[in-house]
Amino acid sequence: MANSNADAEEKKEMDIRSFSSSQHNQTPYIHKVGVPPKQGIFKEFKTTVKETFFADDPLRPFKDQPRSRKVVLGLQAIFPILDWGRSYNLRKFRGDLISGLTIASLCIPQDIGYSKLANLAPQYGLYSSFVPPLVYAFMGSSRDIAIGPVAVVSLLLGTLLRNEIDPSKHPDEYLRLAFTATFFAGITQATLGILRLGFLIDFLSHAAVVGFMGGAAITIALQQLKGFLGIKKFTKKTDIISVMKSVFHSVEHEWNWQTILIGATFLTFLLFAKYIGKKNKKLFWVPAIAPLISVILSTFFVYITHADKKGVAIVGPIEKGINPPSVDKIYFSGDYLIKGIRTGIVAGVIALTEAVAIGRTFASMKDYQLDGNKEMVALGTMNIVGSMTSCYVATGSFSRSAVNYMAGCQTAFSNIVMSVVVFLTLEFITPLFKFTPNAILAAIIISAVLGLIDYEAAILIWKIDKFDFVACIGAFFGVVFASVEIGLLIAVTISFAKILLQVTRPRTATLGRIPRTNVYRNTQQYPEATKVPGVLIVRVDSAIYFSNSNYIKERILRWLMDEEEQRKAASDPKIQFLIVEMSPVTDIDTSGIHALEELHRSLKKRNVQLVLSNPGRVVIDKLHASKFPDQIGEDKIFLTVADAVLTCSLKLPEEV
Repeated sequence: MANSNADAEEKKEMDIRSFSSSQHNQTPYIHKVGVPPKQGIFKEFKTTVKETFFADDPLRPFKDQPRSRKVVLGLQAIFPILDWGRSYNLRKFRGDLISGLTIASLCIPQDIGYSKLANLAPQYGLYSSFVPPLVYAFMGSSRDIAIGPVAVVSLLLGTLLRNEIDPSKHPDEYLRLAFTATFFAGITQATLGILRLGFLIDFLSHAAVVGFMGGAAITIALQQLKGFLGIKKFTKKTDIISVMKSVFHSVEHEWNWQTILIGATFLTFLLFAKYIGKKNKKLFWVPAIAPLISVILSTFFVYITHADKKGVAIVGPIEKGINPPSVDKIYFSGDYLIKGIRTGIVAGVIALTEAVAIGRTFASMKDYQLDGNKEMVALGTMNIVGSMTSCYVATGSFSRSAVNYMAGCQTAFSNIVMSVVVFLTLEFITPLFKFTPNAILAAIIISAVLGLIDYEAAILIWKIDKFDFVACIGAFFGVVFASVEIGLLIAVTISFAKILLQVTRPRTATLGRIPRTNVYRNTQQYPEATKVPGVLIVRVDSAIYFSNSNYIKERILRWLMDEEEQRKAASDPKIQFLIVEMSPVTDIDTSGIHALEELHRSLKKRNVQLVLSNPGRVVIDKLHASKFPDQIGEDKIFLTVADAVLTCSLKLPEEV
């Protein structure tokens, strides 16, 4: 073992000696760093705005087109149905018809249950699966997404609204506030799309969303214990401690064994149906129609046994008929306006995040492009129209979209089929749901939200990034042990904290030469990389801004001090050149340039020369504008690290 270490050290020294001698024996040709031509301020501003807001170049199809064609393309951009509708045929209709009928059988019982999460009457859940899907089918660009109420948004909306108004004491005011929040949720979504600010929703990290969704799923499932166990007096709080206290305090007096029997039986049936669908993808329709079968069977059972007279809580009468207008119920002034705006913004952003994530997932599976900004406009418009037609916030449902995809949907027409089925249900079938037990709705919701607990994603997040896992678990525990709002706040806070940490504390690394090459890499990643005598090479892995410039300067000086101590202890030559590798530095501001100037002055006092390697176009342009190359010398800026090392080595004393 000792011999092998000695051989490695000897080989390393020979490599260094051969490298040094070769440097001194050749006259190198050094490429200069190109300085870009000056751009006008208007052109530079135009380029920046285009890359920020119009990176996808949405006006490309309009180039070199006659005016009439531009009008048609404009209408197709607003209403994608005018585009894909031209090639619509019987084969596509057959796929959409089957998938639309399948998701309708899933959405009807879910909608009745989700409306209870939002503290609204059952018909409002059905209303929200009638009008919004129709609007989306005309304006949406996703072929697979299924529109309607979803569990997380329903719970979030219900919790936020209940903090403002008690739905049991003031049902009319509560309903009006729900429509107001839905209106401003739509305004928020449409505004983000029109102003092309969709990138803002990406600030909520994937890890935080996974944790938030998992915590919300646990909270929703716990809330269903009221209907599942037949409890009449239940806590209005959503945290796990308050819910479990409420459950166990009512165990002797309020638990109803008939209700528990119904709920447990059909929950087992629903979970078994999901298991069948997961084991055999061709049987996707089994878990899709299982909720409707459960509702039909349980309703029939309650009706013939008169179980409602033995303590089994039922849904009761559901208002018949399609959506009544509700424009006059939206608050456009008064004390509740600000509350509606605040609630609508939060619910709208969460609904948008879920819908865009679902749309992108299925678009990548079918290999087509999804325009995020168009999606936001479509979702916003449908919620604005929905708020005026007695709907609450609707968005894309992952479970229904998955069923829609597996059922063979071809276009957004499947949403129209689903909407027609819901229309027929509202017109003719709602009286049949009168004897539906609340326990079956609780079982349906529990089985649906269990899919939101993505423990495999959490495990993967732990393996990949521990800080991401902190965001995930923080959001999860915030929702479960505090409230949905606290969990959401934690998710957003940790996501922003991670961004700030990465911006203010970027990574830096010292580089060494890979033996027998001119390639320089991180010495921690490649321990065999050799350090150059008399030269220290440091790489900065970030743009240099006001937020991190001082840290980068101090970190480079700390690298220098540590390296000098190590080389002094090993009796190696003193460092005379410090090369800063700037390939990863995408941008620099005035604070960054000022930090480089301070670094240059600090190094000068130590008799160390500052050298730059491969600054990019934007960086070199700003460096020349500040006349920084005049301070360090034009001959201290190189195209590659190898060029810089070669030149610096030639200037070192012969003994080094």
